[in-house]
Amino acid sequence: MDNVTGLYEENMTPALRYRFLLAALATAALSGCIVAPIGPYRGAIQVAPPPVRYEAIGAPPAAGYLWIDGYWNWAGGRHVWQPGNWSAPRPGYRWAPHRWERGGQGWEQRQGHWERH
Repeated sequence: MDNVTGLYEENMTPALRYRFLLAALATAALSGCIVAPIGPYRGAIQVAPPPVRYEAIGAPPAAGYLWIDGYWNWAGGRHVWQPGNWSAPRPGYRWAPHRWERGGQGWEQRQGHWERH
């Protein structure tokens, strides 16, 4: 009885082996899944965003870094504050900030992005 694995295999019924095989395959299949954060809401909402929050801005992590202001995102049926952050500069680009625009259908979010200038 030196082979402990062999001892367990001898006592396994075909149904139990099948269940272990399914569990192993499911684990292998799900191990490659990536959970990504939800992006900006696409569409109009009827609730205006709250006033912009004041954020204490500390020192940049390196010379030349740009502060990108926080903004109100729409997630889970409500406005959720996304804090600002420091970003490395991108030569030839400028930051266009996040914003909300009121249209005929309600409020629409415009995602911040880098654009050439």
